[in-house]
Amino acid sequence: MYEHSFWSEWAQFLQRWGLRRPAAAMLESAGPLTVLLSQTIYLAQPFISSGLQDGEWKALAALFEDPQESRAFAALLRKEDDLH
Repeated sequence: MYEHSFWSEWAQFLQRWGLRRPAAAMLESAGPLTVLLSQTIYLAQPFISSGLQDGEWKALAALFEDPQESRAFAALLRKEDDLH
């Protein structure tokens, strides 16, 4: 899936800011709130200016929409956290 192409970059960003563990915990425990977050991202996208690449907002929203993808990214964060 093309969204996975951003995962390494996101994991590095979270590591730089010391947010790997909190992000993994949020993804694992937020449940239905991740769908709400996803919809918020879709609605706010035109108003948010940032350095994200084209498609990256959409990929982030898709990650929050799909519980399996959220768990997989959280597992990646925890795995890479164990390596550091």
